[in-house]
Amino acid sequence: MPEKTAEELRADGFFITGDIGVVDADGYVSIVGRQKDLIISGGYNIYPRDIEEVLYAHPKVLEASVVGVPDPARGEEVKAFVSPIDGETVTPEEIAEYLQQRMAKYKWPRDIEILKELPKGPTGKILKRELKLRAAKGKSGR
Repeated sequence: MPEKTAEELRADGFFITGDIGVVDADGYVSIVGRQKDLIISGGYNIYPRDIEEVLYAHPKVLEASVVGVPDPARGEEVKAFVSPIDGETVTPEEIAEYLQQRMAKYKWPRDIEILKELPKGPTGKILKRELKLRAAKGKSGR
């Protein structure tokens, strides 16, 4: 794919990975997300990883993934997908309340869908593209 390579390999030899990072006061770099996963909602930049980390701290959550879905007024809205730990039950309302107590309002998912299992590729990585397709088809949890 020479065209794609040309887009991602700069003339100075640096490769554009699409990772988004921040540098702390001590000069350490932390990866906070991927540019293609960044959600821009009402002018706010929302990193799915920020929300996913809070979701993973919930005692009943096994897996979580957050994606942006198109919204005519805000550009995109936040949608969360969650699967509970085996033997546990969790509701979208319970997850929403948990998040509302722990993060800024602009990051709150407008929709939360509970799935038995999140879709994964052969390496076990959650497939956000499949979740975006599911969201586009109008499946909803709350």
